[in-house]
Amino acid sequence: MLALLKKEIRTFLSSLIGYIVIAVFLLLVSLFMWVFPGDWNTLDAELADLDTLFYIAPWVFMFLVPAITMRSLSEEKRTGTIELLLTKPLSDLQIVLAKYLGGLTLVLISLLPTLIYFGTVYMIGNPVGNVDNGGTWGSYIGLLLLGSAFVSIGIFTSSVTPNQIVSFLVSAILCFFLFIGFESLGSFDLFGPADELIISLGMYDHYKSLSRGLIDSRDVMYFVGLTALFLVASRTVLQSRKW
Repeated sequence: MLALLKKEIRTFLSSLIGYIVIAVFLLLVSLFMWVFPGDWNTLDAELADLDTLFYIAPWVFMFLVPAITMRSLSEEKRTGTIELLLTKPLSDLQIVLAKYLGGLTLVLISLLPTLIYFGTVYMIGNPVGNVDNGGTWGSYIGLLLLGSAFVSIGIFTSSVTPNQIVSFLVSAILCFFLFIGFESLGSFDLFGPADELIISLGMYDHYKSLSRGLIDSRDVMYFVGLTALFLVASRTVLQSRKW
């Protein structure tokens, strides 16, 4: 499994897609934080925080993570190398986990340079260091958990089709719906007391909770459970070849 994981990471970083994903993510966040005028511009708002990063990043991830994962298993199926891979001394779950960890590693690599933003905001605070550290690190944890869930969704959609474009589109739609769909549905006040339950089914509610700096085990378990659900579904798709 470790060899397959290393191969996945090398594949990402030896092709343009890995660098393009990281560059696009950092460029978009940087433009909103430091260049484009308006409320999202940290300098214009005169607030020493990273709220712009943590608001923009999930929306960017909705498209960039599917772009990372769309070829994970789809490419293997299209080229026929999936059959060779399945002959290796690896279980279906190990194959899925290796693909998942490869995608998650790229998400983590894309987040690491944003620590420079934190250092910048820390220095421009008045006084220096006047930053909500709890909220910032809670938001980083939430963003990493959100990225983890998006990667698992992308692996699942990649496992069900050999077409990378279809995988990308379905993954992006699923990420969008699970992130904001339940929140939007619950906000219409159509279901009375059940509205709160519906909202809690979506990622946004739990991500927002973590962004306050309070690491609630319920929020963490939500993301861990959702990630596990899609990874198990991906393994089931691979196992279906034996049925």
